[in-house]
Amino acid sequence: MTGLRLGPVLRHVAWDGSGTATVWVEADAACTAEVRCADGASGSAPTFEVAGHHYALVEVAGLTPGTSTQYEVRLDGGLVWPRRDGAFPPSAIRTPDAGADRARVAFGSCRWARPAKDAPDPVGPDALDTLALRLAGAEPGDRPDVLLLVGDQVYADETSPGTQEWLARRRDLSEPPGTQVADFEEYTRLYDESWGDPEVRWLLSTVPSCMVFDDHDVIDDWNTSAAWVAQMRRTGWWDERIVSGLMSYWVYQHLGNLSPAQLAADELVKEVRAAADATAPVREFARRADRDPASVRWSYRRDFGRTRLVVIDSRGARVLAEDARAMVGEDEMGWVREQVLDAPGSYDHLLLGTSLPWLLPPMIHDLESWDSVLCGGGRGARWARLGERLRRAADLEHWPAFPRSFEELTGLIAEVGSGAGAPATVCVLSGDVHHAYIAEASWPGGRAADGVASRVAQLTCSPVHNSVPGYMKVTFRLGWNVLGRWVGRALRRHGRLGAPPVAWHRTGGPWFGNQLMTLTLEGRRADLRLDQSRADGSAPPRLVTVDARTLTPHHG
Repeated sequence: MTGLRLGPVLRHVAWDGSGTATVWVEADAACTAEVRCADGASGSAPTFEVAGHHYALVEVAGLTPGTSTQYEVRLDGGLVWPRRDGAFPPSAIRTPDAGADRARVAFGSCRWARPAKDAPDPVGPDALDTLALRLAGAEPGDRPDVLLLVGDQVYADETSPGTQEWLARRRDLSEPPGTQVADFEEYTRLYDESWGDPEVRWLLSTVPSCMVFDDHDVIDDWNTSAAWVAQMRRTGWWDERIVSGLMSYWVYQHLGNLSPAQLAADELVKEVRAAADATAPVREFARRADRDPASVRWSYRRDFGRTRLVVIDSRGARVLAEDARAMVGEDEMGWVREQVLDAPGSYDHLLLGTSLPWLLPPMIHDLESWDSVLCGGGRGARWARLGERLRRAADLEHWPAFPRSFEELTGLIAEVGSGAGAPATVCVLSGDVHHAYIAEASWPGGRAADGVASRVAQLTCSPVHNSVPGYMKVTFRLGWNVLGRWVGRALRRHGRLGAPPVAWHRTGGPWFGNQLMTLTLEGRRADLRLDQSRADGSAPPRLVTVDARTLTPHHG
């Protein structure tokens, strides 16, 4: 009998009343995957093959809006899900009413796979595991409507002891890339380890998810600079690593971000579905995505009633030439503008998902902006060499490190937040920096008088399951205080930089720990909650709320 290797992962659930959903699975052989729901809704799809692995994204049709229905997965007719161990409730698909205006969005980033059950966990309990335990005992209506994972779902460059033992049986770890993953097969091991965690497996089977990559999904500092890319391409192992990383990202993460209509229109999806073995087209797509980033789009949009989510690729879409650096290229930024400004007044809340924070502690913002001037030659060749070394050593690659893109995003947020059709809130959802904080923005001088009425906030939540060194905690705290602001002003003066086009201040945090943020959006109201995963002796870990607040617009 064909077995279920990984999944099911519930991905796109329609909010438009069409009664559709998609469910991703990986089987251990070629087969037909089928999803059957208790209310009669169903869908099936043949698997497609990539590098000897077999996947299917099943489109389920006939779901009744406003209901929750349990489902099962069959492979060639044989029942493979749900498991019969009784550890978790049956997986279910909850479909909102077409007119629903209440959306609950949970998000976070940066997750090391949890150690084996009998091994100690040096970084504390996993927030996704703990969320699964909470939801297993809750009513279906208490579940998030979507789980947004904003980067570093797997760590290709920081593998676990168990994975390193597995790698050592395949190849000589004294040869590059050593204990990091080298190819597609090794990437599949990372997903087995991460998504095969029983709690996470059940959670992803019953809470719809959206995902986007960040650097560790490929390698630390991925696409930091043109010089970094050139150096990596001179190695003997990088080409296979980047191609395999993007192949696996498309298969495991990106494919499920797309709606059934987008899947039907996608040329690669058509080619994959028609091929007996889809390895070649997926590999060619991944190679093109690396060599010509403007030719592909990883960004996407989802609407949840009157909440709009636009997820921005802030890693793969970069322009790295020093005289034209941009977090996203011109065409990509044009697409973001189109999604944000489409049908103004049709949504009450705008969520911009980007793995890297838009608003950082002011000192770090100024440091990154200053470093971009150095790297661009603004203070001479010697300073440029120092700037490049500093950029890589200190990970100075967030939005402020791309000043033109920072200003473009800031201007777009001000534009959408102004006027009669402005949403109640504009929230930028990010991770990456291994702590959580809330920063609120305001436009100094005339900009505020022009009517930025939306409440604008940077919501940063990281990690889900990871750690942060003590010295970084000190740096993050320093970045917000008076001394840090003074250091930042000195750096701006040296770099001959003006003040940023937006002002911001911290209203919450920094918080350190394994954590998740949840936004509950209903009408013009936005409620925000930060939960941390805590262990208490031998009892199961639990989520503890460390902050809860309401975000309301400044006017009206």
